[in-house]
Amino acid sequence: MKKKILALVLASVMSFSLVACGSSADTTETTTEETTTEETTTEDAATEEATTTEETAAEETTDAEETTEETAGAALKIAIVSSPSGVDDGSFNEDNYNGILSFIEANPDATVTPVQETTGDTAAAVQAVADIVADYDVIVCCGFQFAGISTVAQENPDVKFILVDSFPSDAEGNTVEVENIYAMCFAEQESGFFAGMAAALETTTNKVAVVNGIAYPSNVNYQYGFECGVKYVNETEGKSVEVVELPSYAGTDVTGANVGGNYIGSFADEATGKVVGNALIEEGVDIVFVAAGASGNGTLTAVKEAEGVKFIGCDVDQYDDGANGDSNVVLTSALKVMHLNVERALTAIADGSFKGGNVTLQADTDSTGYVSEEGRCQLSAETIEKIDAAYEQVKSGAIVPAANFNGITPEDFTW
Repeated sequence: MKKKILALVLASVMSFSLVACGSSADTTETTTEETTTEETTTEDAATEEATTTEETAAEETTDAEETTEETAGAALKIAIVSSPSGVDDGSFNEDNYNGILSFIEANPDATVTPVQETTGDTAAAVQAVADIVADYDVIVCCGFQFAGISTVAQENPDVKFILVDSFPSDAEGNTVEVENIYAMCFAEQESGFFAGMAAALETTTNKVAVVNGIAYPSNVNYQYGFECGVKYVNETEGKSVEVVELPSYAGTDVTGANVGGNYIGSFADEATGKVVGNALIEEGVDIVFVAAGASGNGTLTAVKEAEGVKFIGCDVDQYDDGANGDSNVVLTSALKVMHLNVERALTAIADGSFKGGNVTLQADTDSTGYVSEEGRCQLSAETIEKIDAAYEQVKSGAIVPAANFNGITPEDFTW
């Protein structure tokens, strides 16, 4: 079933658009010197001396190789290939880039080159990687549009790939695992759940909403998680908070199913983002969770121009983006902790422990969450306490929010 779904994902997206050997010269010289300067009077002593000398030479060779490996790791040549919004988008791409920068801070001999793929087209994205693959040790690929890099990776086994927010697929769109690709996806529904709880606990109008870009699985996961968080609060706190949807902006997922919600239809349409934001505010919504890329900037503008409305950021801590004169409109942010996991993967490459594979990262590895730090959110202490309690249940698996393809819908979500 998962392979068929990924084939649909790829079809939808397509339509939318060294380790050197250590030198043995010094070791040989040392061995010769030790062998010629040490004299023994018995055959046993000679044998013992020869054995000791061989062990010493082997140890020195191993040390030299280990030093070479460490140097090679620390001097990685890294490229990051991003979507049209680039590595300074203040959101998804920048968080991945920050993971590389953190690695370089600990490994100053490493370098990074940002490569911006300007179209967002899947074929162009894969070609952008193919064009540079011979020049780098590691290529970090940011986004679903890079799922088709499996052939490029297989043809370049000495290059390591870190694929964020997608699993690699073959020419037919089936999910595959490739030895030199570490692919990470995230349980966005968990972070969306925390956002939904925050909105439902903090609203004063009892009307909240989630705004998304396109109904790709990651966006639907955020939406469904948000709706489950609201439902959880309603049932555990005796509230009746409504998740407002605009029928004309309902989303259609990659299987063609109507998932409702409020979908702008693009990740780069600020004008429509503002239109949707204003329409929701007119409906009485006072808290909006936005997972829409650059389109979300338009919704943020609508929130800033309104009175008494709050914004929940997505993927990264967006508190600084919420500055609005002497106030701030960001209530909190739902987190997908990409920078930490990109840094972890680079460290594994550098220390030789890298293993390719496809992983979905969740709260149990601190890879999903929300912002609760003082000065970076406007949540009450009581709200934070309640979300933290639920976080532990999500972490343990006692609460499993609905996701696009986990067999749970917001309607039948329970715990």
